Amino acid sequence: MQEQSIGAMLRAARQTAGLTVAQVSAATRIREAMIHCMEQDDYGQCGGAFYARGHVRAVSRAVGLDPEATVHLYDQQYGGPPQPMPASAVFQADRKIHLPERRGPNWTMALGVALAIVVVFGMMRVMGGASDQVRTGDVRAASARPSVPPNTPITETPKPTPSKTSAKNTVTVRIKAKRSSYVSLHDAEGHKLFAGTLKAGKTSTWRAPEKLNVLLGDAGAVTVHVNGKKVKGLGGRGDVVRRSFGPPKPQSR
Repeated sequence: MQEQSIGAMLRAARQTAGLTVAQVSAATRIREAMIHCMEQDDYGQCGGAFYARGHVRAVSRAVGLDPEATVHLYDQQYGGPPQPMPASAVFQADRKIHLPERRGPNWTMALGVALAIVVVFGMMRVMGGASDQVRTGDVRAASARPSVPPNTPITETPKPTPSKTSAKNTVTVRIKAKRSSYVSLHDAEGHKLFAGTLKAGKTSTWRAPEKLNVLLGDAGAVTVHVNGKKVKGLGGRGDVVRRSFGPPKPQSR
């Protein structure tokens, strides 16, 4: 037996028993590739001498060899059996194991930092809100014109004047919408009197001294009266028209 290697003995015994590597693998639950390596005296895939001795014992039993004699021969060829480990090395009850102390998170410090962040954020919000209110108050105080909802006609009635000459210099424009249409009116100085949609069926009147500049988004959708007289020929459906109207001309005697 000593003239043959362990791998040659295992292969010869398997062949004599008429077994295949697959059959030996199924009987021992050892991978076929590992059995091939063992038959070539390659025990590197066994995972160490301890597991290699166990695989040699199992394969020897499967192919009909004496397991103990084969393992003894393996020990002689590959350095002997592993040295037994003393019990004191396994069970070291009298030796204290110093483990690094694991400290939990410092929740007190974390809570303090979180509270500080909340306080700072709240102060910033309060200061920011106060500054916004101051700015808003300044804007409202500086505004001299009253706020008017959008698309709402502004009818400006001229102040009563003692002289008849100022009344004669006033132009009056009345617009009636047959269907909703965009209308814009500015006085002689460029002040906007109205800019928006005049809804269908609604009539609005504007007065201003000297001149009224009128923009019609759809000339065919409205009827315009200037100083009590209907204006004809403004335009057709969908026509955008700009016109300027002045006070009534004095009648010749």
